[in-house]
Amino acid sequence: MTNPLTEPARRPKRRGRTLAFLLTAAALVLASFNPVQSAAGEQRGAKPTIVLVHGSWADASSWNRVTQRLQDDGYTVRAIPNNLRSVAGDAASVRAFLETVTGPVVLVGHSYGGFVITNAATGLPNVKALVYVNAFAPDTGETPFQLVGPDSALAADPATVFDLVPPTLPPSPTTDVYLKRSTVFTSFATGLSAGDKDLVFATQRPGALGALNEPSATPAWKTIPSWSAIGTEDQIIPATAQRAMSQRAGATMTEYDAGHLGLMSDPKVVTKVIEQAARS
Repeated sequence: MTNPLTEPARRPKRRGRTLAFLLTAAALVLASFNPVQSAAGEQRGAKPTIVLVHGSWADASSWNRVTQRLQDDGYTVRAIPNNLRSVAGDAASVRAFLETVTGPVVLVGHSYGGFVITNAATGLPNVKALVYVNAFAPDTGETPFQLVGPDSALAADPATVFDLVPPTLPPSPTTDVYLKRSTVFTSFATGLSAGDKDLVFATQRPGALGALNEPSATPAWKTIPSWSAIGTEDQIIPATAQRAMSQRAGATMTEYDAGHLGLMSDPKVVTKVIEQAARS
C-alpha cells in the first residue's frame, strides 16, 4: 500500500537523477567543442604567411600588384625592405624578420632578392618553401655578377649601364650603383608602359657595388623545396641562367613571357606560382 506521506519524497529524487544525467550529457557535448581543440584545428589549416623580398633598383612597392592578389585570396602578406648593402647583411636582416613570424612561411625573392632569401632561410624551420621570381638561386661561393652571364645587359661596359654615386673611379664596395635611364627603358623594365618605366627609373633604390660581387654562403634550397617563375624575355638575368639555377635547385619551374619585372607586368602568373608553393 502506498504511503501518501513518503510518496512526495520519492519524486524529487527521480527528478534529481534526471537533472544530473542531463547536466552530464550537456558537459560531454560542450567538451566536444573545446575551444582549444578548435583553435588548434584552425591553426593546422591556416594559410602560410607570404614574405616578399624585392631586388636591386626597387623597393617593396614593386610587389604591389602581386600583394593585392594574394591578399584577395586570403593570404597574410609582408613585403619587407631589402637593404641592398651586402649579401650577408641583407640576409641577416631578412632572417631576423622571419624569426618573428608565427607559423609557416613561403619566402619569395625577385632578382637579387633571390640571392638574399637563399642565404636568409638556411636552417630556419618555419620557412616551408622558396619562390624565385626572375631571380638568382646561387650556390656556395657564387656572386650576382658571375651568375648573370655574358648575355645579360649588365655584362656590357659598366659606363654605359650604370651611374655611380659618388662618381669617383675606381669605385669602392660601398659605391651606390644606379641604372641609367636607357638601361631601365631598354633592358630592365621591358613589358611596362612608358609611364611605368619612367616611374621605375625615378624611384629606383641603388645597390652597393660590393653586394653585387659578394659570394653566397650555404644555400637554403638544398633543404627547402623551391619554385621558380622564369621570364623568357628577361634581359637582366637571362632565361638560360634562370633555368640552369632552377634545375640545379630542383625547383618546380614555370616559364612565362615576361621581362625582368614580370612581377609588375604579369602579376597574375607570379601570384599563381607563389600560391602553388603555398598549397604544397
